[in-house]
Amino acid sequence: MANQREDIIMYFQKLDRSFFMDELKEFAYMDEAIPIGYEQTISQPSLVLEMTLAIDLQPNLKVLEIGTGSGFQTALLAAFSSAVYTIERIAALHERAKERLEKAGFANIHFKLDDGSTGWEEYAPYDRIMVTAAAAQLPNELVDQLTFGGKMIIPVGTPLLQELLLLEKNEDGEINTTVLDGVRFVPLKGKYQ
Repeated sequence: MANQREDIIMYFQKLDRSFFMDELKEFAYMDEAIPIGYEQTISQPSLVLEMTLAIDLQPNLKVLEIGTGSGFQTALLAAFSSAVYTIERIAALHERAKERLEKAGFANIHFKLDDGSTGWEEYAPYDRIMVTAAAAQLPNELVDQLTFGGKMIIPVGTPLLQELLLLEKNEDGEINTTVLDGVRFVPLKGKYQ
């Protein structure tokens, strides 16, 4: 487990954030969210790392990501899990992220252009779910698509005040919630905006 954590940190430190940006590449080194167009951002690197470590990735796990965005978070998830199912609602971002991640050599990522607020039921359940946009309330469909023993990270709250939550579903289906941080993500669109 400690090894996996160290491996993720080392991989993250070598991951070129500018590769996932079309514009403003000169700001890739900054620990800030940077606009990527369409009122979306590439999250600040320290937060991406915090979320990746908190979700406890393992090589045999299946991960659902809501909000592919630039593909930066997707790359980290895919490097340390068996398969990633990622959904993006904006066609241009979806296409660019797919092109980038395939160019980077990832073969374990499944892409979907859609509103991800209710998940991707076809391939459920998932061992891990990473949501990279803020929901006004916890999406029931995502909780349902989380396997027993699974973990989900999701920002929940208003556009100005959100909490980054870690949800853990135990073997009885009960949800334990831990607040990881105060954050400010772009809003989730669809049913839970």
